Amino acid sequence: MAQPNRWYVYVVRCNDGTYYTGVSTDLRRRINEHNGGKSGAKYTKVRRPVQLVYFEETSSRSEATKREWRIKKMTRVAKKELVAGGI
Repeated sequence: MAQPNRWYVYVVRCNDGTYYTGVSTDLRRRINEHNGGKSGAKYTKVRRPVQLVYFEETSSRSEATKREWRIKKMTRVAKKELVAGGI
């Protein structure tokens, strides 16, 4: 899944039904970290397992971070609609 110079913004659904949004260059590795590694986000560590429900590919970290910020500002309803579009 990882490609050189590619960044991904992603949304995972946590075990408690909440959403977590992040950025990474390697989605598979990052989801594995969220589900069991020591490098997972503090938020997801207590809400395992998580499931990847949405991602977008971008060409730079800056672009991915900006999109992450916009998604994080969305309401829960808007995030559900985004996710409904699916992977």
